[in-house]
Amino acid sequence: MTLPGDASLPLQNRIADFLKLEAPRYRRRQSELDALLGGAKLKEECGVFGVIGTKDAAALTALGLHALQHRGQEAAGVASYDGKQFHTERHLGLVSDNFSDAKTLGRLIGDSSIGHTRYSTHGDTVLRNVQPLYADLDKAGLAIAHNGNLTNAKTLRADLVRRGCIFQSTSDSEIFLQLTARSQYLSVTDKLIDSLKQIEGGYALTVLSPEGLIGVRDPVGIRPLVLGKLDGAPILASETCALDIIGAQFVRDIKPGEVVICRADGSVESRQVFPEPPNARPCIFELIYFAKPNSVVDGQSVYELRKRLGVQLAKEAPSDADLVSPIPDSGVPAAIGYAQAANLPYEMALIRSHFIGRTFIEPEQKIREAGVARKHSPNRKLIEGKSVVLIDDSIVRGTTSRKIVQMLRAAGAAQVHLRIACPPIQHPDFYGVNTPSYEELLSVGRDVEQMRQLIGADTLAFLSLEGLYLALRKGKRDDAAPAFTDHCFTGDYPTRLTDREAQDRDAIVTQLSFLAETS
Repeated sequence: MTLPGDASLPLQNRIADFLKLEAPRYRRRQSELDALLGGAKLKEECGVFGVIGTKDAAALTALGLHALQHRGQEAAGVASYDGKQFHTERHLGLVSDNFSDAKTLGRLIGDSSIGHTRYSTHGDTVLRNVQPLYADLDKAGLAIAHNGNLTNAKTLRADLVRRGCIFQSTSDSEIFLQLTARSQYLSVTDKLIDSLKQIEGGYALTVLSPEGLIGVRDPVGIRPLVLGKLDGAPILASETCALDIIGAQFVRDIKPGEVVICRADGSVESRQVFPEPPNARPCIFELIYFAKPNSVVDGQSVYELRKRLGVQLAKEAPSDADLVSPIPDSGVPAAIGYAQAANLPYEMALIRSHFIGRTFIEPEQKIREAGVARKHSPNRKLIEGKSVVLIDDSIVRGTTSRKIVQMLRAAGAAQVHLRIACPPIQHPDFYGVNTPSYEELLSVGRDVEQMRQLIGADTLAFLSLEGLYLALRKGKRDDAAPAFTDHCFTGDYPTRLTDREAQDRDAIVTQLSFLAETS
């Protein structure tokens, strides 16, 4: 790991200084979000990290979370354990704004630590919902960081409340703590495993306890979790990019249904809590959109596979145009692949402001719409009088696409041909991806021509489902055993949707929290 600054300073100070340097490029965007943010509620896509057996555990966790910042920018937290006590720092905002002070990192003492970076899910972005969440159990404490969504959270919560449980947050992640606390098993690990057997949905956990650092991946393998090592110290992270930034070595993916117990001596115990499925079904949106291009997800280079999506898209939906351009940044690899396959120039018709973040997972529509114009500026001299193939990785609501097409036309583009490197999204997600309700999805109830008219492009084409699987090198989709969690395209959900089924059947009524927080 190479960090700028004085190499003689303690690693904790050097990491704090690095994060301080990184903070300005995010700060402008965050202030704009703060000015616009309302009481948003949405499905989460978060990042988790954990390390044990190193004196710089909290500082390494903060740096790892910085690499996972793209997975959540509303809040961040770190918890550490020193052998006697747990220590936590949880804050609203960015990792680089809240953990760039060596004094803050210095308060997080101990050789083990977990961290979490967050988009909001059930409940507003207030401090009580910021993870890691902590609870005192019988004879031990427990801190937990959770990426994903539970599909029976409302049902479990209602049952627990009836039995006298008191919830301190409105996050579904607290379900893990409540079930673990009520388990009759003796060890913390066995209590946690007991809780997992009552839970449905997609999840990846990093858990800190006196027994060690525990990693958990859901039985289907929907949410990602990887194991790494740094000088013998075990590392857990949502993506390999978090290992890269701290100089750790990738060891393997945590298997679906697996629990790993990492200890300070470097040992890693594996327990296959749920039967390992014949084939895992990782979330296909990790590959298409969420993961960083330099990450490796379930054995696949994200950058290379996104290029292959563009190559396949060029085969299925060619266009007689002057140039190919991405909607930056998420459409870049697919656009490179498309341009290479179509033998067309790859150019940047849009210049992205790196002060502004992504709009797909912004909590509210008004933020997405206000952010589009600030995110992109047309390259007028390049596109004037030209026919442009515009590549994006996906269309959800269509807001960004419509405004960008309008922007290119206003800048003088003669034609705009929009190509999307995945199939139409026709079903909402319940496992942690911010796809909205059926009513908000552009593809629901519309054919491609109707979508084209709404967006305003000259032509519009999507990658086919068959083409998607070919590009991901999985062959034809096996409807009996799909290689991915792809329900957004197919409606084939990999688990029960208990809360949704109950709502449809007898309209579960959940009591809203009486507590309103301002910070």
